[in-house]
Amino acid sequence: MDMRTDDKLKTPSPGENAESIEVQEKIATTPPFQRQPTSWIGRKRGTVGRFQLSPINRRRWENFKANRRGYWSFWIFLVLFVLSLSAEFIANDKPLVVSYKGELLFPVFVDYPESKFGGFLATTDYKDPFIIDEIESNGWMIWPPIRYSYTSINKDYPRIKGPEDRCLGFPAPPFWATSAELCEAPPDQLARFQELGNRNWLGTDDQGRDVLARVIYGFRISVLFGLLLTFFSSVIGIAAGAVQGYFGGRVDLFFQRVLEIWSSIPSLYVLIIISSVLVPGFWTLLGVLLLFQWVSLVGVVRAEFLRARNFEYVTAARALGLSDRKIMFKHLLPNAMVATLTFLPFNLSGSITALTALDFLGLGLPPGSPSLGELLAQGKANLQAPWLGLTAFFTLATLLSLLIFIGEAVRDALDPRKTFR
Repeated sequence: MDMRTDDKLKTPSPGENAESIEVQEKIATTPPFQRQPTSWIGRKRGTVGRFQLSPINRRRWENFKANRRGYWSFWIFLVLFVLSLSAEFIANDKPLVVSYKGELLFPVFVDYPESKFGGFLATTDYKDPFIIDEIESNGWMIWPPIRYSYTSINKDYPRIKGPEDRCLGFPAPPFWATSAELCEAPPDQLARFQELGNRNWLGTDDQGRDVLARVIYGFRISVLFGLLLTFFSSVIGIAAGAVQGYFGGRVDLFFQRVLEIWSSIPSLYVLIIISSVLVPGFWTLLGVLLLFQWVSLVGVVRAEFLRARNFEYVTAARALGLSDRKIMFKHLLPNAMVATLTFLPFNLSGSITALTALDFLGLGLPPGSPSLGELLAQGKANLQAPWLGLTAFFTLATLLSLLIFIGEAVRDALDPRKTFR
């Protein structure tokens, strides 16, 4: 390398900043065969170039953020969903950490037998007064904010006085929504009931279970069910629509007749028949609803493939010898996904609504499972306990509203004619 060139690069000129001097020194000390263009060295754009969004995706993201309602709905939904995934650390009838006789235990992860604490049962009830006294006299416990799981019954509830001073049972209203006096109970029971973590912030259902804990777990089940159903139905629907639209002709005609017959089958009757034969469960419901849910995206993908299959770049790909599979899923599918992604948030809300409706009718998840539909059914059966129906209604309305707002923002972001100022 010419030394004069090195000296020239290393000598700062007036007005040169430290960054440009560092860039020139790096170029001068790099062998010629390893040099890269100057625009990729020492600059922010080049340093993270491969991690940046493409210009069109950057514009879509800016359009998505410009829709403030959808943008904040996305973050609120994401925070609520992440919190529901850690429901065991928020609402649980087992302590997070127990220190007993110098040993650290983690009941939230491990089911310890009661014999470890001087009892004789196979599983430990950490809200049993005997177990509480035994652990607190030999250590300490750290509880989650809500000391109830979705199956926990509040055994310390002393009941409240109703008309004629009668002690009412379950369902019990939230402590902040009633001024009724508590019935007589032992002092230690009242002390446990009035602890902050033992309070039923949204009351109890007709079996004495904490409503807030069941809402948290029910929210998680509803969203996970909706996400799985939307994902699998989208995969099947996109594949079916791609085959129809790309090949067209007799293939398209045959599948269209099959779709017309299949979509005319009443899915509710099929569910009633299956529930009378099999015990309804999470995966059973997912499989049955998947049989009918995948049809919703076929028409959109088919139309996109029919429109684009005769474009010039597809003809050129065929002339170059590319297989039909590569043309369909490498070249045509990315263009078809713009219209398809718009429908996904709405399909997700439809899947959650379907699970809620089935649980409300008693055809959904097994009895005892945390479900927003089951809570709605309890509110219908217990009109004297309005907190049950109102809690389920506002939770479901908030969840579906967030998804609708997100769907609107995604639609605006993918619309090439949409421009925000």
